[in-house]
Amino acid sequence: MREIVLGDVSITRVVEFYGSVELAPATFFPDAPEQAWREHATWLEPDFVDLASGECLSAIQTWLLRSEGKTILVDTGVGNDKERPYAPIWSRRQSDFLGELARAGVHPGDVDLVVNTHLHVDHVGWNTTLEGRSWVPTFPNATYLMPARDFDFWNPANGHASKSGRGNQNVFEDSVAPVHEAGQALLWDGTHVIDGNLRLELAPGHTPGSSVLALESGGDRALFVGDLLHSPLQAVAPDVNSCFCEDPAETRATRRRLLGRADDTNSLVFPAHWGGSGGAEVTRNGDTFDIAAWAPFARL
Repeated sequence: MREIVLGDVSITRVVEFYGSVELAPATFFPDAPEQAWREHATWLEPDFVDLASGECLSAIQTWLLRSEGKTILVDTGVGNDKERPYAPIWSRRQSDFLGELARAGVHPGDVDLVVNTHLHVDHVGWNTTLEGRSWVPTFPNATYLMPARDFDFWNPANGHASKSGRGNQNVFEDSVAPVHEAGQALLWDGTHVIDGNLRLELAPGHTPGSSVLALESGGDRALFVGDLLHSPLQAVAPDVNSCFCEDPAETRATRRRLLGRADDTNSLVFPAHWGGSGGAEVTRNGDTFDIAAWAPFARL
């Protein structure tokens, strides 16, 4: 299944990439002991990790939502033609993402809103495309919702130092600033109501402006949590962070809070990068959480 409906909102999964991200589990998740991967290998393999090759597996995907007559993209992946000197796996890619979007029934001019859950390299790439020598907004009629705190943090003019390395080199210049300069960016903070079904909320830690998109429609609930969870291992071990978190302690607190909320409200959880079926229901198990059921999307 490529599309599901929750209340009055349809959700379509549009995949740009799935496979190895060329990081070993110990590198990607330095907080996680090797034994944790082996203990949970029966359900982490083959969708999320390949222990034989020692590589983590991830999806780069966009959640396409249709709500109250609007077409909404949640995160825009890596993009094409981008120069990424410190993230070579994402450098100068040539994917068929726009073709995948078209096969889902959406062309660039149809998009009303773009939600960037945060402004990392693999969440803003298709914000822009290259025309001649200029980066221009890919979605000419869209308003791009960007967290103001991330816009400030990643703006090179502000001189903030990232604790997670240099993988975001060039990203602000080619994928964020052109949208802002075109007058299509809306910078928000705290909360931002999109419509009667969808609301953005600050969920900081991974980056200062990381956010979650909450869906509440009819009796259905979902949380699009960006990079709060790179792997399902972080549900059963919620204190495990990725190596890309700017504020590890705040990330852990935010993760625990939102996993608890997902259990309390029976919300599906949709992270940005899970392979398999892309999301899950979670339930409390003492001080941690369990995967109660996978989301009803077809496995990648």
